Amino acid sequence: MYQGKTIGVVIPAHNEAPSIELVVRELVELGTIIDKIVVCDNASIDATATLARAAGAVVVSEPEKGYGAACLRGIAELTDVDCIVFVDGDHSMQADELPLLLDAWLNGAKLVIGSRSLGATQGLMEQGSLTPHQRWGNTLASFLLTHLWSIPVTDLGPFRAIGTSELAALDMRERTFGWTVEMQAKALAAGLQVNEVAVTSTRRIGVSKVSGTWRGSLGASVGILTTIGKIGARSLFTRLFAAPAENTKNPSPNDT
Repeated sequence: MYQGKTIGVVIPAHNEAPSIELVVRELVELGTIIDKIVVCDNASIDATATLARAAGAVVVSEPEKGYGAACLRGIAELTDVDCIVFVDGDHSMQADELPLLLDAWLNGAKLVIGSRSLGATQGLMEQGSLTPHQRWGNTLASFLLTHLWSIPVTDLGPFRAIGTSELAALDMRERTFGWTVEMQAKALAAGLQVNEVAVTSTRRIGVSKVSGTWRGSLGASVGILTTIGKIGARSLFTRLFAAPAENTKNPSPNDT
C-alpha cells in the first residue's frame, strides 16, 4: 500500500528467464509499497514462470502470444487494487523509480507514463537502451499523439501507472503491439489528465522480441500507427459533429 492506496503490478513476460527473477525481486524489495505482483507468462518455453514464482510473484498464464493479451490477463488478477503499474520483464526499467509514477498519480494524474525521452534529457538513458528504429518510431508516434490532441507526448514508455477504474473505462481491446499506444490515445481522447515523469532506461537483458528483429519492429510500427489512426479518426469525428449536435439540442435564448 502506498499513501493509503493499494497498488498492483503487471509484468507481461515471454521467454524472460534471464531477467524475470531480478525484475520481481527488485519490486519485492520495495516492501509494502506494492500489494500484489502479477507476472503473466505469455506462452514462454523457458523457465520464466518458475523463476517469477520463486521470486515472489503471482504467476498466471496466457497462451495467446501478444503483449496486450498478456496485460489483459494480468489485469484480471488485480480487481481489488486502486492503481495498476505496468513493468516490462526485461529489466530495462528501474524498480526504485516506481514511487515517481505513483506520486504523480496521487497528485491528480489519471495515467502516468514513465518517459525515457525525458529521462534522456537528464542523462538517464544508457547508451544502446533504445535501438535507432525504436527511437524513430517512438518520435513519430509521440508527434502524432501530440498533434492529434494538442497535449505534449514524448514517449510510449511501457513503464506506466493508471487508476483501476480509469483503466476499466478505457475498454482496452488491443492484444498485440498496439496496447501501450491504445491506452495513451484513448486516455487523451477521453480528456483524462495524462502526465509524464522522467525515468531511467537501461539496456535490456536478453534480445527483444520486438525491436530485436526487423520483422518485430515492422509489426510493432504497423500496429501502433494503425491504432493511433483508428482512435484519432473516431476522436476527430466526435469533435467535429458532437458539438453541433449539442448546440442544436440546446438553442440559445436568442434563437427563440
